[in-house]
Amino acid sequence: MNRLIKQKFAEYPDHVREKLGELHALIIDVAGNLELGPVDESLKWGEASYSVKSGSPIRIDWKRSSPTQYFIFFNCQTKLVDTFRVVYGKRLVFQKNRAIILSISEPIPNVVLSHCIELAFTYKQRRGLPLLGVERPRVATKPNLQ
Repeated sequence: MNRLIKQKFAEYPDHVREKLGELHALIIDVAGNLELGPVDESLKWGEASYSVKSGSPIRIDWKRSSPTQYFIFFNCQTKLVDTFRVVYGKRLVFQKNRAIILSISEPIPNVVLSHCIELAFTYKQRRGLPLLGVERPRVATKPNLQ
């Protein structure tokens, strides 16, 4: 983990640091499994930011103003969150066209978020495809399934 991100994470309450640490590991794992090359880790707008050459950056953060939630942010000028809403609208909660909202008290939906991270990190190849190349919506009847 990048030194600046470690410092940022040290500012969070323990339970938040644990969740963001899990999300950080998931982001790094997805990029590694896809063999996308090094992940550039930095702070953007005071938030942990992750980017690879082939994709759109991802940021993660927790806000004191929303203490029971944490966020994974995507570039609002992409089709990412709109696509996630179509594919995972029954499983995820969104903030406009910029973020997935996660609950501190719920397990991280690893399978769903891995797919969202994959779509973001491969966005440059997918941006012209309908639903970013996702063949059909993945439907669930219960929210927050893994």
